[in-house]
Amino acid sequence: MQFQQLQYFVAVAETRHFTRAAELVHVAQPSLSQQIKALERELGADLFQRARGNITLTDAGEALLPLARRILADADTARHEVQELVQLRSGRVRLGATPSLCTGLLPDVLRAFHDRYPGIRLLIEEGGSHDLVRELARGALDLALVVLPLPTPSPALTTVDLLREDLVVVSSPDASRPGHGQRTVRVADLEGERLVMFRHGYDLRELTVAACRAEGFEPDFAVEGGEMDAVLGFVRAGLGVAVVPRMVAARSGRGLRVTPLARPGLHRTIALAHRSDVAPPRAARELQRMLLER
Repeated sequence: MQFQQLQYFVAVAETRHFTRAAELVHVAQPSLSQQIKALERELGADLFQRARGNITLTDAGEALLPLARRILADADTARHEVQELVQLRSGRVRLGATPSLCTGLLPDVLRAFHDRYPGIRLLIEEGGSHDLVRELARGALDLALVVLPLPTPSPALTTVDLLREDLVVVSSPDASRPGHGQRTVRVADLEGERLVMFRHGYDLRELTVAACRAEGFEPDFAVEGGEMDAVLGFVRAGLGVAVVPRMVAARSGRGLRVTPLARPGLHRTIALAHRSDVAPPRAARELQRMLLER
């Protein structure tokens, strides 16, 4: 008894038609008929009653059908399990993240993932949440770390909250402390401060500008248009202050003064997103698990 013969038998049993069954399994109809006859000889029993325009199962066929389906299903399961294991030994994960998360959250998680699965290539794309959502939608990314709420909510994406992160104000130790020297600073105290501001499309830019406007003033930019590393460098040089995630400030080393924002402060919610209509590859799901359990 051959595996292929069982496939042909189930196809005929389900279509009750030899020609349609042959089309279903992509084989010539005479070949399919020959394999069914060979299977019947092997089993010593007819599996179908063949009458013009009417194909029905015999008692032997009825008995074989659930067993054949189970064998085929087990084979598919075995194939799937092996492929899942292979995906964790080689392959790639395409992960999108905002630049601040690449600086703060990802290094430790990616190191742990690489240590566990050294054969998996990690492809990282930095961008704002708007750009990352677009890349997810067109299938260019497997997963993305985005800031909620999304600029354009998409029903085609599934998001899972990952963390809620405080924002802080960073300044040069050589400059006067923002907020009139207090241990904490309010958003309103940033009025009159020169801000080092991120480029357009950067989530932190939109959040900071919106917070300033909610307090009734327009922020004053000393320099704008940078990515995270550039902004931190400009702050160290004393060009102004910046609002950044606490995790980034903690990792940025010497040369920065960190001042918390007074309650209620500013926060952002980071979520892990993927397409709703396509399950991420096994390796991407494993990275997702490690991020959620970090």
